[in-house]
Amino acid sequence: MRKFTVNSNDADQRLDKFVTKATEGLPASLMYKYIRKKRIKVNGKRAEEKQKLNPGDVVEMYIPDEFFSGATSGEEYGRTAVKIDVIYEDGNVLLVNKRPGVLVHTGDGGDRVPSEEAERETLIFAVKSYLVKKGEYDPAAENSFAPAFCNRIDRNTGGIVIAAKNARALRAVNAAIKARKIGKLYLCAVHGIPERREATVRGWLVKDSASRTVKITERRPGNDPDAREIVTGYRVIAVNREKNVSLLRVELFTGRTHQIRAHLAYLGYPLVGDGKYGVNKEDRKAGFSHQALCSYKTVFREEEGPLDYLCGREFCVPLTDENVPFLRLFPGVGRKDL
Repeated sequence: MRKFTVNSNDADQRLDKFVTKATEGLPASLMYKYIRKKRIKVNGKRAEEKQKLNPGDVVEMYIPDEFFSGATSGEEYGRTAVKIDVIYEDGNVLLVNKRPGVLVHTGDGGDRVPSEEAERETLIFAVKSYLVKKGEYDPAAENSFAPAFCNRIDRNTGGIVIAAKNARALRAVNAAIKARKIGKLYLCAVHGIPERREATVRGWLVKDSASRTVKITERRPGNDPDAREIVTGYRVIAVNREKNVSLLRVELFTGRTHQIRAHLAYLGYPLVGDGKYGVNKEDRKAGFSHQALCSYKTVFREEEGPLDYLCGREFCVPLTDENVPFLRLFPGVGRKDL
């Protein structure tokens, strides 16, 4: 039997969500059976799977030890080659500038069974290590929570990602992103010059798991239940007619896999350096080894609740060659233009 005392990071979540996070490898069907059979109780009484937990509640689990991992400590968060570039930080959130080539999580690069070594090279591991060293995260003191990212970007895309330091902030940021109260703006360089200087375009996206790509169509493809509507807004910031490339500022109104890359390619403007949705042979010769895309700005527009102090604030990555190397295609463009 294992006993857990609910803390502030565990509270306000459903019992079944808590059990899922506090155990390892426990099938959902078995978990619900254990709850029904009173092998999982709250404060010594029969519990309901959807009941919300409160600070101080005691959750007892009379289930096999195989579903519990060993206790963790901060000692495991040691060596990592990933450097943390902090854009902004307070007691609730951490905005980090991710470098191209770094994975946010294991599995983002297609690993089916990530190794421990691969885990150490992810941005989330580096963030946990950073917070452990600062004394802001103690894995041994947590039942179900760990610092987590509220958004993610592709391995070879750089820019801002938001990490939550506590469960309350995680819920608040996730809700704000879903309600579009947090804006995520991107810069990208594309081949071609769009006819419309500014537009909001719609389409439908379907994942192709075999090729690890997505396909875009103008109309919903039949009755495909996996099709997802996408909405992408863009504005042309600058053009380089000699090289036939344009600098776009893009805002996502939906956040789907490869949305910017695939949608712009579908419209006839593939990203510079993108070999997955375009042809990048010549781009590579010019020094662009990955897609020219950067999540350069995050805007807190209508923040309420625990993060209301961020309302109206915006954060931007430094517009350096290291962060946004494709800006060199557009001499004269500065921060005031973006």
